[in-house]
Amino acid sequence: MSGTTTAIDEMVLSGTKGKITITTIAQPYGPKSESVASIGISLKSDADEPDWKVHIPKANIDQVIEALQKAKETL
Repeated sequence: MSGTTTAIDEMVLSGTKGKITITTIAQPYGPKSESVASIGISLKSDADEPDWKVHIPKANIDQVIEALQKAKETL
């Protein structure tokens, strides 16, 4: 994967020693590819690479936030 990564936020993954990282990645799949927001989950706080990550295109961010808010209401 290529692209420029910009850190946005980092927080403790509740109930673990891990962390959640939020970044943006410009041109993640090469020149002219659409920038994405990236959410990484690491189970260990000192991990260099997340155990899981998801890339969300800008066009989908609002819908994902709405779905997460609905999910939060059901927890």
